[in-house]
Amino acid sequence: MKRVFVAVLTAVGLLLISSAALRAEVKTEEKSQVKFAGMMGRVMGMFGGKAAREGIVNTVAVKGNRMMTVSESTGEIIDLDEKKIYTLDMKKKTYEVLTFDEMRKRMEEAQEKAAKAVKQEQPKKEENAPQKQMEFDFSLKESGQKKTINGYDCREVVMTITAREKGKTLEEAGGMVMTSHLWLSSPIPELKEIAEFHRRYGEALQGSFGPAGSAEQMAMAQAMYPGMKDMIGKMETEKVNMEGAQILTEMVMETVRTAEQMSQERPQEKESSSISPIGGIGGLLGRKLARKKEEKKEEPGSSQSSNRVTIMTTDHELIKVSTSVSASDLSIPAGFREKK
Repeated sequence: MKRVFVAVLTAVGLLLISSAALRAEVKTEEKSQVKFAGMMGRVMGMFGGKAAREGIVNTVAVKGNRMMTVSESTGEIIDLDEKKIYTLDMKKKTYEVLTFDEMRKRMEEAQEKAAKAVKQEQPKKEENAPQKQMEFDFSLKESGQKKTINGYDCREVVMTITAREKGKTLEEAGGMVMTSHLWLSSPIPELKEIAEFHRRYGEALQGSFGPAGSAEQMAMAQAMYPGMKDMIGKMETEKVNMEGAQILTEMVMETVRTAEQMSQERPQEKESSSISPIGGIGGLLGRKLARKKEEKKEEPGSSQSSNRVTIMTTDHELIKVSTSVSASDLSIPAGFREKK
């Protein structure tokens, strides 16, 4: 379970790096943390250990078509030429090898399994309901806020992406909202190589996102929240309109319920479930998160209305960048044995 948690952290953290096309060698030190609300958050908190409480620090090295990501307990090498993923256990000094084809199969199986579980959780009246079409609203604004982070002078850009039923407002039909606070410094050209590597890797996996070690967990999350992938995809597309390197990214993803949905809730359900805002968008976890939050009164001055329920939050921070990558930065450490 701890290894799964670290994989999820790595997936979301590395996803939040700006993109462009440039070839160079680069090594970074980055810190990522993901917090899930409700049931999943409690499980991750119990088994995630230090990574769950404090996040993880990764060293990421890229040179050509090979990338290695290493933390205190795990490591991963992706080789685009070999079309293989090497997953390392830094404490046991072992590694496993997976081909891209094998990873695609795992992702498909994980998403099918999660989708089946979600369907079983949905009320029967939702099973025969027609699939609703979704629309996405996008907002990107300069907040005017500035601060120094890890020695970089940064400005804040607030990005908001809303998923709602086509032809209806968020208040009318509910939906999902993803808000990202992006702290940007002046451009760091070397960082573009990491994002370019992820682009090529994503294409090799036919549009899937995130490092291979987290693919199964991200597939499950997509099944629970069908709007998540499209929302993150929209965010990635729009990043090209921003100048500068992302030093710190703070993201919050929320479900939004309608007044009708809230009024239909039964008091005895408030501690354990919530109504899905748009069919599957609220998902399995959304039904389990909202009731407890509904019991709490909105704090004075709070900008979040009581019909919003946080699904997860992520933080990704760039600590430092270097332009020298050695052979050892991209290789399986000496003494490691393959786990069959």
